[in-house]
Amino acid sequence: MLTNRHIVILGGDARQIEVIDKLISLDARLSLVGFDQLNRDFNGAVKARMDELDAGDVDSLILPVSATDNDGNVETTFSNESVRLTKDWLEKTPEHCTIYSGISTAYLDKVSRDADREVVKLFERDDVSIYNSIPTVEGTIMMVIQNTDITIHHSHVIVLGLGRTGMSMARAFHALGAHVKVGDRGSDHLARATEMGVDAFYIKDLADEVHDTDICINTIPAMVLTSKVLSRMPSGSFIIDVASLPGGTDFRYAKKRGIKAVITPGLPGLVAPKSAGRIIANVMAELLLEKFKEEN
Repeated sequence: MLTNRHIVILGGDARQIEVIDKLISLDARLSLVGFDQLNRDFNGAVKARMDELDAGDVDSLILPVSATDNDGNVETTFSNESVRLTKDWLEKTPEHCTIYSGISTAYLDKVSRDADREVVKLFERDDVSIYNSIPTVEGTIMMVIQNTDITIHHSHVIVLGLGRTGMSMARAFHALGAHVKVGDRGSDHLARATEMGVDAFYIKDLADEVHDTDICINTIPAMVLTSKVLSRMPSGSFIIDVASLPGGTDFRYAKKRGIKAVITPGLPGLVAPKSAGRIIANVMAELLLEKFKEEN
């Protein structure tokens, strides 16, 4: 149990509701910052503003999946108030205070390092990323259906990156009858793609592989869909970029070419917030229980 452990949930979207419910069931003492417009009260949790909190009494801090922006502001779906995490505030927390987030950012890396506080990045865990790929794939399929006038069956699909999300993408679109090609840098990943029954190529050869693309799904958080690549892609193609911001697509040039390209940060939270939230909640509970067990 997490009895008497003070945990602050700082902003976030509907996924955090599942985290709140889970931690309340474990008897944690919760403060919710950035939830003033959420039309729901929680037994065992108190809505508060950042300046009302005693930082010295905070055992753990849970940020949104997206962490912070470059100025330290956090996403607050349920509030119009600005919520910002600063080094000065972090330095007032106890030394054992740990920060949990989906990813990290340059800002969060710096302030946590300066304040000497640990950041746990949930989406770097294999279990979270694999579980999270399920709603990501379902949301991608939904977006493809909404934004194209062809069936997925027999369409020509390129998946860029065969990591945990890319693997699930390739498998799902292959199962739906698409002609799938996978681009990656690693020979081991290309071998796995071939074993799965899809075509594979090195990402350096991407410009030579896009001439017949109907749908392109990018999971690589680096600029891979450059103007050179896009210039060889059919103008009727659809690109869905599920990589973390800012994605890996030259969106300006795609628009100029008439290629429809969208980036979908937080797709699981949009299409299946309850399921996506439960994934995060279960892992958070496991991590917190283990952490405070070690401290006791």
